[in-house]
Amino acid sequence: MYDPDQLTRDFKRQREIRANLSEFNKGVVFDALASANITKVLVEFDGEGDNGQIESITASRNGANTDLPPTAVLVQSVGWGATEPVTTEWSLAEAIETLCYDYLEYTHGGFENNDGGYGNFRFDVANRTVSLEMNERYIDIHTTNHTF
Repeated sequence: MYDPDQLTRDFKRQREIRANLSEFNKGVVFDALASANITKVLVEFDGEGDNGQIESITASRNGANTDLPPTAVLVQSVGWGATEPVTTEWSLAEAIETLCYDYLEYTHGGFENNDGGYGNFRFDVANRTVSLEMNERYIDIHTTNHTF
């Protein structure tokens, strides 16, 4: 039998597990960036019409653009309904991209729907922070009626 309360509890539990894993994965990403002497990372994304993607990942070292190293990192993820994380080896670029998608899902789930949204993530390695700038698109309609 369908239990909407159980579905809500499962959704909240899954969200909590994923938030904890994102914190862990954030640490892994920042450790790898620091080891490569990367000081900043800019990740740009865009979405609309039910499609959304990471557009670019730009790394810099003391203000000069540089390539991300081909470093492999061990990240954790969990499938829907699962409670135990699975550890997987990903490239640093894949780990950054996945972390950004997780943050988008957490803060702006559906950023790619309808008119969509765009923006960027800024990774500050020294402060170990990720900042999100989100721009949501929408159509504004102003309707007036007159009877004469």
